[in-house]
Amino acid sequence: MALHDRQDLLKDATAARLELGGMLCAEGLIDAETLARLRRDAGRDDACLFDHLTKSLGLPPEMVMQAQARLFGTSLVDPSQTPPEERLLRGFEPDWLLRTGLLPWRSAGSTTVVLTDRPEGFEEHRPALEARLGPVSMALCTDAALRAATQAAIGPALAQAAERRVPPSASARGLESHRYLTAAMVTVTAIVVLTMALPPLALRLGLWLALAVIAATATLRVAALIASLTAPRQSTAPMAEPLRLPVVSLLVPLYRERHIAARLVTRLAALDYPRHLLDICLILEDDDHITRLTLEAAGLPPWMRQIEVPCGSIRTKPRALNHALNCASGSIIGVYDAEDAPAPDQIRKVVSTFAALPRQVACLQGRLDYYNSRSNWLTRAFTLDYAAWFRVILPGLERLGLVIPLGGTTLFLRREAIEALAGWDAHNVTEDADLGLRIARRGYRTVLIDSVTEEEAVSRLWPWIRQRSRWTKGFAQTWAVHSRHPTRLWRRLGTRRALAVQVMFLGTILQPLLAPMIWVMPFSA
Repeated sequence: MALHDRQDLLKDATAARLELGGMLCAEGLIDAETLARLRRDAGRDDACLFDHLTKSLGLPPEMVMQAQARLFGTSLVDPSQTPPEERLLRGFEPDWLLRTGLLPWRSAGSTTVVLTDRPEGFEEHRPALEARLGPVSMALCTDAALRAATQAAIGPALAQAAERRVPPSASARGLESHRYLTAAMVTVTAIVVLTMALPPLALRLGLWLALAVIAATATLRVAALIASLTAPRQSTAPMAEPLRLPVVSLLVPLYRERHIAARLVTRLAALDYPRHLLDICLILEDDDHITRLTLEAAGLPPWMRQIEVPCGSIRTKPRALNHALNCASGSIIGVYDAEDAPAPDQIRKVVSTFAALPRQVACLQGRLDYYNSRSNWLTRAFTLDYAAWFRVILPGLERLGLVIPLGGTTLFLRREAIEALAGWDAHNVTEDADLGLRIARRGYRTVLIDSVTEEEAVSRLWPWIRQRSRWTKGFAQTWAVHSRHPTRLWRRLGTRRALAVQVMFLGTILQPLLAPMIWVMPFSA
């Protein structure tokens, strides 16, 4: 193929896709019927041909990359054998390299060889590369090898980027902990002094505060209940799918999972969405050998891949999500937990709903339920709690136009929105509730969808106490972050929504602290 023809293919992804399909058919790697289907689907979805061939047809990634190297007149490189020159990486944002799938590799005279796993997008980034490196040329590399080489070269920088993606002004890491500790100590001291000096007055004030918190929380929930019950019934007719289907990335954080892998693969395999349009990223810490061995034993299908998160100063779920976001290829980003069992048609509903709604809708939240609801009394109580929250309270909050605190799973985001929000706060233990509030403050909307994901309820008391303690801590972090400048919060949300945020978050924090005041009420009469 002539040089100018290769340059044209680099600029025209669809033409490159069809040319590669013809080459593979001529070499006997795919048949004519498959080639016809690939050509027919070329303009119907956002997937690249590589994903078609590896995920739908199961062709080995190395073989497909070799074919692309022949098509573009370049070579296939294994950077594990010849690592990149680290000096070439200076000046590049570490997360930009992951997001673009580019890795400056070696100098060849006056030209710098840049590795990529996405040759069809190389020309788009050539100006940015040449501004720092001078003349560049392209060589190919598989996705897994590229990420491993990048992480080996700049792992600490990638870890720091994932931890500090959200700016300090919007992150729990920006809290002045000594300031809040001092305020807490002063408050506790004042309460102790007041209680010792004037016990009846202290008791009355505590009771009135407890009753006020309960009354405010109950008022908000009753308003949500009324709004939910009076909402017009939603149409049950299926929504039309867009003419061009998008790639959907599903991020699934895992940690020390011994037995979940086989069930997880089975549950995600039940999703009724084209395999080549699913980018399923199983996220694990790079020192989590237990999960790695479990996944190796399970034998992952070609439409799933592992994303390893480099070690950093903290280890949290939102930090893992931030790192994986740079590796994801979809225009829609979904989040699941390891034990989730989503409804088979869930992704199609998400795609259709996003296509029908304005770009202002940044997030879709699905319903959560439990598949072990009959295990014991604790799981039965959780099932009732989830049913009230996801079927009554959240729909009521949505209808009232209030802020929706997101759940940690079965939420789906437009990629441009989550990137505009700088991802998740890696230092907040309830990053989901915080994200829901940041979505509202940015002027975006969250919409609930009628699709259920089942998960496993905690069935023992001590794990339940730890879970609820973590949630309360996270709500306290979120409240503190967003209440540092209450005037800004009020201006962004308006009076009604700002007051509802205080009731939701501050009320959740104060209720367990003030509960003893209600318990002693009968004895204080």
